[in-house]
Order: sequence, then C-alpha cells, then structure tokens
Amino acid sequence: MFIILWMCLSLGAVAQPVKMHGRLKVVGTQLMDEHNRPYALRGMSLGWSCWWPRFYSAGTVDWLYKDWNCSVIRAAMAIEPEGGYDDNPAGTRKLLETVVDAAIQSGIYVLIDWHGEHLNLEEAKNFFYAMAARYAGYPNVIYEVINEPTDKNTWPEVKAYAEAIIKVIRVRDPLNLILVGCPSWDQELQQPAADPIRGYTNIMYTMHFYAGTHKEWLRDRTEAAIRAGLPVFISESGGMESTGKGPIDYQEWQAYIDWINKDNLSWISWAVIDANDTESVLKSSAGSSGHWKDSDLTVYGVKIRAYLRAYPSVIKVN
Repeated sequence: MFIILWMCLSLGAVAQPVKMHGRLKVVGTQLMDEHNRPYALRGMSLGWSCWWPRFYSAGTVDWLYKDWNCSVIRAAMAIEPEGGYDDNPAGTRKLLETVVDAAIQSGIYVLIDWHGEHLNLEEAKNFFYAMAARYAGYPNVIYEVINEPTDKNTWPEVKAYAEAIIKVIRVRDPLNLILVGCPSWDQELQQPAADPIRGYTNIMYTMHFYAGTHKEWLRDRTEAAIRAGLPVFISESGGMESTGKGPIDYQEWQAYIDWINKDNLSWISWAVIDANDTESVLKSSAGSSGHWKDSDLTVYGVKIRAYLRAYPSVIKVN
C-alpha cells in the first residue's frame, strides 16, 4: 500500500492555488475562497521595480511558488523614484505585466502594487483602468491602490483617492479583490475602522509591520480594528527595522507570525532583492530566474523560506 501511495503521489503535482480556491472574496473581516472557505495568502513581495528589475521574471515567480510555497506574489511597481513609472511608464508597466502574466501561468495570486507614497490620482486612475481592462477575467489578480500613505496624508484624503480608484477599477472589473492603504505607512488602522469605504464590496485594508520597529502596540491596534469590523491584509512585513536595516528581532517577529496564524491573516514578506541590507532575502549570487541554492539566500531569506514552506501544500493525485 505504501508503494502504491508513493507512486500515485509521484504522478501528481502541487495543486495550483487559484485552481483550488478560485476568485477570492471578503465576508465580514475574513478572506474567503470561491467555495466559501476561509483562506489566507502567504507569499513574497518583489522589491522596487526600478532598482531590482532583474527579479521581475517568470522564473523568479515560478520558483517562489514551487520552492518557497508562495501562494501570492506582490509586484512592487515603483512610481516616484528615478526609473520608476513616472519616468518610464511603458518599461515599468512591461516589468509588472511580466510578473502578473507569470503568476497567472503558475496559477498563483498576484498583487498589482502601486508602490508609491503620494496620491497621484489621475495617473493612478489611468493605470488601474488599463490593468482592470487587461486582467478582469483572471481571478489571480489583486489590486493594491497605494503602497504606503505617509504621516502627512489624512485618512479623508486617502479615502477619497481610494474611492476614485475603486470606481475606475469596478467599471472593468466588478469582482477582484482591492487593497487600500492608510496613513502613517499603513499603521493607522483605527482610522478606516472608524470611517470605512462604503458602497463597494471586496475591499480590504493593508497593514505593514517591521518587527524591529513595530511592537505589540501595532498588533493590538490592528486586532482592535478587526474586532470593529475592518478586514485586514498584511501586504508588506519584515523581521528587521522599518528602514530595512538593523538586526532581526526574532522574538517579536515570531510573535507576529503566531498572531497572523491565529487570526488567519494574509501575509506577504519584503523583499526579493539582493541589496546589502537586512531586508534582502537573496545574495548577489542569486540568479534572476530562481533555482537558488541555499548559499544564495541570506539568513533572513532562509528564515522566511522556512516559514513559508511550513504551510501545507495541497497535493493533487492525477
């Protein structure tokens, strides 16, 4: 019997998350799959597209799915920095679409992340209208309408911006999930909890944490927002300081992971880059198309990969 089971599993394959779970939806504060089962995404964020374009490849996406067990990839499309969308919209959009198309091919979910801090409304509206027109038929796609509003942005300003973008997206894509940020780099969750966006469905609000900087107070604040009815999605996180530098706070990071698992929250880690900083999961020896050896990973990368691989993969027997 053991031999027969082994042979069956050998003929099978890891089931693609989108084939298993379909189009995602928000029910109350919980992300659900198309079968009305609670579901949480786990994955990695690519780095700023203007600085690490070499990892915006189909090989990187597929390797993160097959080897790192990612069910979601975040394409952090840079906006304001030199070489970003403001400078080179066609080239930057091509990088993004390479990642989105690869995620669709690999059968995983993907965040189209407007990775900026300023509320460039007209530019963003045109971009998201084009993305919704291109990808509305694919349940893989999630729209993140702003990365991190700063502490200079008020929630009414961010809310008005988000509502305008959501309206544009919903013209072409009435169903796919949309993520909305909040002031102070996605940490003031109590503000949208008190004044959420109304009139649209399938909306979640992003929280970002870095365990070396953001301690129990941010978990408590986020927990209170969830209890107040706010659906929360962690679209960026790390174990180090919010600068991307400094030591990893393993104790606080583990406390975040335990809390994430307890509340069944979706969770994405920063970042698939090879900078000489703590935030990098890769060394400069890592190739642009995946197939990384253990020696290509930083200490941080080894830890995140282990976290992701600890989550079960579903085996489909052919």
